Amino acid sequence: MPLYPPRSATIRWGSDTVHVTNIEHDLPGQADKDAHKKAVAAGTANPATLLSEAAWEAVARATTGPDNLAVQLQPTAQAPSGLLMEENVEGATLRSVVTRVQLNELLPGIQPRTGMAVMEVPDPLVQGITDGDRPCSMVRYQYRDLDHLRNHVWQTINGTLSLNSYAPSILARKITRNLITHPVEIAFEDGTESFHTVVTRDGITRLASAWAVLAGPDADAAVAATTAVDALFAKVPAKTPGGAGGSLGERLAAARERWRRSLREEFSREMTAAEPGLRAVQIAQTYVLPAQIAVGVEGHPGRLLAAEDIFDDAIRSVLASVHVEFKQWDAAAQNMEVATRALKRVIQQGDSLVSQDDLQAVYGLAVGRIPVEDIPRLFDGTPPGTALWRSVYLVHALTRPELLERLKDQAKAIKGGKRMGLKGFAELLGPLIDVPWRSHKKLVTTQARNAWNNGGVLTADVTKDWDPVPTNDFTELVAPALAGDRNARCTLAVAGGVALIADKLLTRNVGSGLTAAKTNGGVPFRADVNQVIEDLSRQDNELGLWTLALVANRFRSDALPTNAVTMRQLIHKQASDESHDVYVHFKTDLGEEDRIARDADGVPQPLLQWDVVWASNPERARKSYPTPPPVTAESTVGEAEAEPLLTDAGTGTDTHADASTESRPPSQQAAEQRYVLRQGVATARDALDRLHLLEREVGSHTPVIPQTVLDELLTSLIGLQTDIENLRRKVTPEDDESDLEGEPLQ
Repeated sequence: MPLYPPRSATIRWGSDTVHVTNIEHDLPGQADKDAHKKAVAAGTANPATLLSEAAWEAVARATTGPDNLAVQLQPTAQAPSGLLMEENVEGATLRSVVTRVQLNELLPGIQPRTGMAVMEVPDPLVQGITDGDRPCSMVRYQYRDLDHLRNHVWQTINGTLSLNSYAPSILARKITRNLITHPVEIAFEDGTESFHTVVTRDGITRLASAWAVLAGPDADAAVAATTAVDALFAKVPAKTPGGAGGSLGERLAAARERWRRSLREEFSREMTAAEPGLRAVQIAQTYVLPAQIAVGVEGHPGRLLAAEDIFDDAIRSVLASVHVEFKQWDAAAQNMEVATRALKRVIQQGDSLVSQDDLQAVYGLAVGRIPVEDIPRLFDGTPPGTALWRSVYLVHALTRPELLERLKDQAKAIKGGKRMGLKGFAELLGPLIDVPWRSHKKLVTTQARNAWNNGGVLTADVTKDWDPVPTNDFTELVAPALAGDRNARCTLAVAGGVALIADKLLTRNVGSGLTAAKTNGGVPFRADVNQVIEDLSRQDNELGLWTLALVANRFRSDALPTNAVTMRQLIHKQASDESHDVYVHFKTDLGEEDRIARDADGVPQPLLQWDVVWASNPERARKSYPTPPPVTAESTVGEAEAEPLLTDAGTGTDTHADASTESRPPSQQAAEQRYVLRQGVATARDALDRLHLLEREVGSHTPVIPQTVLDELLTSLIGLQTDIENLRRKVTPEDDESDLEGEPLQ
């Protein structure tokens, strides 16, 4: 069969001119069924791989050349595992096939860069899969339902493209670097049947950029994400009457193939022209992508990780070797990866004084494999299964004297540093601790992580020997703490300290905090976060211990208290929040029976950061402020309870009255509102142009727009311009930062 040289074309992409020289004449068609079966048979027979037949079906379906896949998997005398690519990582050998895959057969996977960001749609639960005591080279992603899966994929692509896009580069020369992928079982909590697919673990920006190219030069990140979700999942329902059309996986595969067929037909029509047009180039450059698909893993002798952790850990080691040591993720993603890799290294060495079972449980909690609800099972049913108790046990385990120094040594080795103090180690813990509530408290995540960078809850006592005291009521620990019980004091320090940090009632002290108003985050004196928590938890500080206990009792992982946000943030939050019940932390008063401070009218007073810092060391605070400054009624955040919710203009109805929008992620709603905003501005421009034309016809007997209306419009437009400028400044990078995945060389 003769080989024809690729075609070339010069096209317009937005305001740029792109010269493309590698446009293929044809697109790969649907794979032959016999070749597909041959690849599945070769995969299941290969001794170096361990995947279910359904997983091999997904791998064979994703590739454009299943016959080539079968060749790589065929064992020979010289290569018993076939022609598989091998990578030796910490504690395991990873084996992969190198092939080309179809764009709409790849889902974006979970990566620390995206997983550590504040997201509206939570990541699925990740579970390792084993066959007996052998690890399978795949994992299970467990979503709530099919909508959770669709929304999560939409969020990942939209969020990735909002950070960076390689679209012009991909348009010019395709993707040239392999994506790192592996098979995954997609499972659902609501009973929807599971199916298998292939996900991308490294190269998510390249994958998302391919969808941006296919969506077109005028499409924003939201449109590209919607294009991807429609092509990946179509409108296939979770269930069909009588099981018509086969399993969910089969129906999704058929829908994806129909989408590819329509794309091939469109490409054929476009290529009949003398010179390929823009649409033909978009399809040609994104239809297939190069990838290496991990299909086998083998734990090294003496490895001590649990079998279900080996494969995912091996994949993460490959990613971390690039993005922590070479092309860096952001600080939170690096901290998460460094902390979990350091723990994994301690487990692999096998010489820790902590039992292996305990280390495995800690590792499971840290990486999210063990859900919060399983905490009672891990610890003999004593602690409540809550996110706050997860943080208590995680901090306790990672700061034991017999483990802390080992973890710090391994973290230093990974980061390449020579020293690591408690503040440096606390910085690693921040992204681990906030996993359960990160999306619900996203307005204050930056401040919370800054507080961890400033020492977090790592007080002198917390890093010594102590054991958590499980309880459903933290106030029960105050009396023993006052009596000298270190276990009770440290439990209050960690639980209350984590709650204070997560709810922005204790932040990193800076100089401006001394001059700020009490209601704007001001403090009576400067001190490191861990020092404030240490002083709050002193045996002789009854006010501090009660403050910690009350905050821990009221803490919620599914909401943000009114204390933590400004009035403007609170009103916007209330307008879009699903929950209407108010969540407030109250100031402590030892003179009250319930220890809650009240004003002259008997109304409970909200807790402020000023009160927290004051309670940590009242004597020091009184030196600067013999009389605490008053809190005016106009500025107190507690008054927000009486504020009305935002309403639709002119209707007086709640903006969250429409239940159909509540179930959709805010980013998707934001994409629609951006369209409404742009259309509204364009409509206003058209109306003004028509008014100019009508002005001559109206004459001088009455202005086309009255003076009062002009004044109101001008005020509104100035306000709109100011808000748009503020948003522009937020999304405009101050520095020209390089992309997180490196040079835009696809």
